[in-house]
Amino acid sequence: MLYIISAPSGAGKTSLVKALVTKCENLVISVSYTTRPIRPEEIDGVNYHFVSEEKFKQMIQSNAFIEYAEVFGYGYLYGTSKQWVLEQEQNGKDILLEIDWQGARQIRQIFKDCMSVFILPPSLEVLQNRLENRAQDSPEVIQKRMQKVRSECQHFDEFDYLVVNDDFEVALQDLKSIIRTQRLRVSVQKTQQSKLLNNLNSV
Repeated sequence: MLYIISAPSGAGKTSLVKALVTKCENLVISVSYTTRPIRPEEIDGVNYHFVSEEKFKQMIQSNAFIEYAEVFGYGYLYGTSKQWVLEQEQNGKDILLEIDWQGARQIRQIFKDCMSVFILPPSLEVLQNRLENRAQDSPEVIQKRMQKVRSECQHFDEFDYLVVNDDFEVALQDLKSIIRTQRLRVSVQKTQQSKLLNNLNSV
């Protein structure tokens, strides 16, 4: 199963995704490629694959991405490796893509049965406080991000699920419930419970 989680910057998406993977077995996070400069606390290959713009464009030409987009309008590119996703599918893993709404739209065109979740902050005031408190961006960048929030949030109804991250633990439980629900679908359980179903049908 392929899951997409999107949110405006500062809504808590990354923290929720990290916690979700520790709570759900057989769920892996895609590490995106980006031309954005690495931040002091980040690790190449863990948070992102940090590459030059030239390298990124070479990857576009070689059809290495299943989706890519320019995010936040600053000229930084982000993309998801096609080879990595296909390898995880072949290994029977559930895949979680932490991408923006533009990438999510591209993914839905390719993977018709994927499930997508949009995460909202409880308010614009809370969102701005989160961006300021994490101290990763300048005031000017924060203001630009806030200006983008309204347009990003207008795309919420393109997604299958909507989660409000007011209380972290509640939002995490909501995400776990979505994963659990999808794994209980008959189309999935036919594979997971094939031995049991075969035995029942042979009686």
